[in-house]
Amino acid sequence: MILAFLVLSVIVLFHEFGHFLFARLNGIAVLEFSLGFGPRLFSVKSKKFGTRYSVKLFPFGGSCAMLGEEEEDAGELSDEKVVGDSFYGKPPLARIAVIAAGPAFNFLMALAFSIAVVSWAGTDRPVLTGVTEGTAAEAAGLKAGDVITGIGNRRVMVMRDLMLYMTVHGKEDMKITYKRRDPETETWTSFEAFLDSDLFAESNGRYMIGVQFAGYRSETGSVPELIKASAAEVRYTVLSVIDSLKMIVRGEVESEDIAGPVRIVTIIGDTVEQVSPYGAMAVFMNLLNLIIMFSANLGVMNLLPLPALDGGRLVFLFWELLTGKPVNQRIENAVNMTGMALLMALMLFVFFNDLRVMF
Repeated sequence: MILAFLVLSVIVLFHEFGHFLFARLNGIAVLEFSLGFGPRLFSVKSKKFGTRYSVKLFPFGGSCAMLGEEEEDAGELSDEKVVGDSFYGKPPLARIAVIAAGPAFNFLMALAFSIAVVSWAGTDRPVLTGVTEGTAAEAAGLKAGDVITGIGNRRVMVMRDLMLYMTVHGKEDMKITYKRRDPETETWTSFEAFLDSDLFAESNGRYMIGVQFAGYRSETGSVPELIKASAAEVRYTVLSVIDSLKMIVRGEVESEDIAGPVRIVTIIGDTVEQVSPYGAMAVFMNLLNLIIMFSANLGVMNLLPLPALDGGRLVFLFWELLTGKPVNQRIENAVNMTGMALLMALMLFVFFNDLRVMF
């Protein structure tokens, strides 16, 4: 349990640190940098900058409160003890950088930890080891040794990209692109084929085209290959979040499949318990894998153009940048407060949904 809270706290803290760092770089005063929400458990105030660093009762979430964010007159500094300027006193590009830094830091965290995981465990290259007879893959002419490069309108970088696309679009005919090596000339040639959905096999809601691939990860070679493979891992996670959101909107996901903070804690605990017999390194790498998933998830969710989220605030800022006129701050605050209320209602639903599913 403590380990699960630590993992979630690290992810949230790094997100808020992105806001904090870019606020400081742009000369914006930070009133409070906190982990969690609710009543303060303890805090300390910086003598140099006047920023209060706090740990609050509920460990989910965090905040980076900047001067002027909630003021009607953003040009006035209400606290002379805090070093820096008002958030709304800065130009749009500076404020965009501050708001976008939070999600950006989540993606950077995911990439950094992905490099560690891939360097240790390798990557699942989209290379076929065989094709099942009588399947869509065989009808399309695929063979062992082929490297899948794309399916539908999506590029394939790891084998899970193919599996993810099939989960979402498995009922559709689709195009597949692949490379094949000529053993005589040692050159690669690209091919394109079409997969007939009538030949897809279905199992537990998953659609399969009949390809076989290695059940293990292969090592990366050079440092550039390592970084590319690690970026592919983060890309897969981001795409899985986006695809999941699309499925939720289309009503293709049951409420039991939506996990909130309570079940996330349980997932982390279960993962640690399951891999602990394989040693401390296995536990550590699996935790890093979970951090990659949750951090990228947080980055994507915060960029959604919804009130109270970073994406919603960016919509207002880009509007100001394009028109040269800021949105009335009272209107923006009202929209954000409404969004926050709806977000809290959603969090309560997810919380009780977690309890319902678990018990």
